[in-house]
Amino acid sequence: PRSLTVDHKSQRKDIASDLLQRFEADGEAFLSQIVTGDETWVHHFEPETKRQSMEWRHVDSPQKKKFKTVPSAGKVMITVFWDSEGPILIDVMPKGGTINSESYVKTLDKLKQRFRRLQRHVNPGEVFIQHDNARPHTSLRTSAHIAKLGWTVLPHPPYSRDLAPSDFHLFGPLQNAIRGRRSEDDDEVIDAVKTWLRSQSTDFYRQGIHVLVSRWRKAVEREGDYVEK
Repeated sequence: PRSLTVDHKSQRKDIASDLLQRFEADGEAFLSQIVTGDETWVHHFEPETKRQSMEWRHVDSPQKKKFKTVPSAGKVMITVFWDSEGPILIDVMPKGGTINSESYVKTLDKLKQRFRRLQRHVNPGEVFIQHDNARPHTSLRTSAHIAKLGWTVLPHPPYSRDLAPSDFHLFGPLQNAIRGRRSEDDDEVIDAVKTWLRSQSTDFYRQGIHVLVSRWRKAVEREGDYVEK
């Protein structure tokens, strides 16, 4: 994690305190309105971790040679939006594309369409968007478009991946689940990601949103310092 300044810690404490007050006022209703999202790269091949590659061997078994492996050059940028009930939108960046305000606005329009199809119990006009402070997420164009959609953006302090559910709850297990698997092309990677995301239980997603409460409390208790390092 980044070394937080006094100002960063103060922002984190203030924002976490504000979000805690909203939860204490509205309870579960507040959490059920949160839709969180972020982007991540997924490689065609991601080597297994040392722990994953361990195997049982007899004490006299010959030592198995291991070759250094690195992530493959082939990769796909995937944006996932989800709430306490599960994934809402899994959006794939076209080859050669980049995440900017224009592409992010298009993704948000797709998110709105998905809401209509899924008929979520949350009124689209009562959605709280939770995303980080990346430039495409916070530009004037993006902010204006979110306001036009009728959504509210939850405040998020800078350098705070420990308070972003996609970072601390979703992307780690996703990457671990597909480690060691070799995909021949983008379509295989995308299918693997979608299959994993859709196979997780509602409890998995609900936990990712609900644990925000304890993390907000810890951020306040620790005077804005990181919840986990």
